[in-house]
Amino acid sequence: MKQDWKPGTMIYPLPAVMVSCGSVPEEYNIITVSWTGTICSNPPMCYISVRPGRHSHDILMKNMEYVINLTTEELAFATDWCGVVSGREHRKFEEMKLTPGKSTVVRAPLIEESPLCIECRVKEVLALGSHDMFISDVVNVRYDDRYIDPDTQAFDMARARLLAYVHGKYYGTGEFVGHFGWSVKKK
Repeated sequence: MKQDWKPGTMIYPLPAVMVSCGSVPEEYNIITVSWTGTICSNPPMCYISVRPGRHSHDILMKNMEYVINLTTEELAFATDWCGVVSGREHRKFEEMKLTPGKSTVVRAPLIEESPLCIECRVKEVLALGSHDMFISDVVNVRYDDRYIDPDTQAFDMARARLLAYVHGKYYGTGEFVGHFGWSVKKK
């Protein structure tokens, strides 16, 4: 039998991503975000939502650029750590032994250990309540070619062993079930 709960955010699983920001090495920071997603495919647009009190919020507002770095099971510890400690007191790249890489289009660094990095330029910031939403154009995508399927030339999410966030817990993304349209494909 179904029961009611008070309104809340129960759309899970979500990606657990590390967002890198800053335009110069002294300013570089990483914030872990799960309030992220696709807004539009043409033109490609996405969003992240960040609390105004977070250290990265000011960096994002100043530079209006960032990189969404997909995370993996191997990066789970760093992903959690970068989400619970503040960049005001910690140098997250150095302390987690992550490598700031040069992005192609934006000034924010990408995380070299990430299998896929999405370079974003902020188009609009919406103050929504507890979080501000950074609506952004995707200006470039960088990927690690170790995760390209040689048969399809597509990014192999299963091989990357991406990390998901579900109501306070991290999980691997599990087994492949089917591809888009497989339920109606002619046999």
